[in-house]
Amino acid sequence: MRINVVTIFPGFFEAPLSLSIPGRAARAGLVEFNVVDLRDFTHDRHRTVDDVPYGGGAGMVMKPEPFFEAVDDLGPEGPVVLLSARGRPFRHDDAVRYSVEPELTLLCGHYKDVDQRVADHLATEEVSLGDFVLSGGEIGALAVTDAVVRLLPGALGDHEAAATDSFYDATHLSAPSYTRPSEYRGHVVPEVLRSGDHARIEAWRREEAERLTRLRRPDLLPGDPDR
Repeated sequence: MRINVVTIFPGFFEAPLSLSIPGRAARAGLVEFNVVDLRDFTHDRHRTVDDVPYGGGAGMVMKPEPFFEAVDDLGPEGPVVLLSARGRPFRHDDAVRYSVEPELTLLCGHYKDVDQRVADHLATEEVSLGDFVLSGGEIGALAVTDAVVRLLPGALGDHEAAATDSFYDATHLSAPSYTRPSEYRGHVVPEVLRSGDHARIEAWRREEAERLTRLRRPDLLPGDPDR
């Protein structure tokens, strides 16, 4: 898989994409990261990527031309995703969908906004990490990249580790995890996890996943009217 990231801050991605699962996946040849400097597609000596908004108002708006020319140069196959506070929430299902594509292109906005023509006529979709505003799309692009790469076959040494994550089946949070020591500062690991009884352990995990989901994310449960 190839992941393109179009940004005015290419240095932002150097360390994160070389570490942990993304870095290992790249070294194993499972994914290729292509970070594109948006300023390479400007045509003035100041390498300008923004301008004042039509209609007035505070802040600067990123110009459409550099984005269109960058994507023209890439000629990508697969989704072209604009990271935007106006986008629909990015979910695990999206990560799964992206992970089976040959290519994914992420467009990082900055400043006040991005010219709407990028969203309407260049991006195939617009996604957001949540109901908050970041300084730019770079953090969102990293989050999307990590969520996608860990789903690539061979990226994780143990597929079951991913299959038991929160949101994997889109209906439940994961059960709590514990490791050694069995007691720390008076806090004890639940007896069932130390019992060796795999049927009891599996039942406990299902019950805990259900309890935590009902408590914290009831919207994930089947039958919820908001789903």
